[in-house]
Amino acid sequence: RLGLERADTAEKALSVIVDLLEKYGQGGNCMESHMAFTYHNSFLIADRKEAWVLETSGKYWAAEKVEGGVRNISNQLSITTKIDRQHPELKEYAKSNGWWDGEKEFDFAATYSYVDTARMTTTRSRYCEGYKLLKKHKGSITSEIMMEILRDKESGINMEGGFMTTGSMVSILPQQPNLPCIHFFTGTPDPAR
Repeated sequence: RLGLERADTAEKALSVIVDLLEKYGQGGNCMESHMAFTYHNSFLIADRKEAWVLETSGKYWAAEKVEGGVRNISNQLSITTKIDRQHPELKEYAKSNGWWDGEKEFDFAATYSYVDTARMTTTRSRYCEGYKLLKKHKGSITSEIMMEILRDKESGINMEGGFMTTGSMVSILPQQPNLPCIHFFTGTPDPAR
């Protein structure tokens, strides 16, 4: 929200978020119940001209500029070796903790995550299923198709039960500045409603 308030481009919003992250950190309970459950965050940040994926681990972060095609995020780190911006101490911190030897190619998700990155694109995870649904419609994604994807319960995109999808958003961001941007938000936790 502060990125939207304080920046007029996607890259500037990315800078706002990482500056706040480095200054204040992150945390807090992800559930309203008494069960303590926290995790770090991923963000899709887009404007009319460019899009970024930002993923965080504590105060450390990596960002990937989306150059084309489809891209998704979902409850796990997904930035691997294509890192366009990063925390200045990202690699040194990983090296000092023994997570990376400093020799092989640096892979953010493999280094900062407990998820095997080779498995994340082949298992039936929300990330993988979301990617498959986006790839299926690559080149012809409309707002209606995006809403169908976000309503999909079989894939796990629209979660039910203890961990429930709390909201969804679809944006149309025309590159022509004379056309308005249109944003659709769910009014209930379940996007199928």
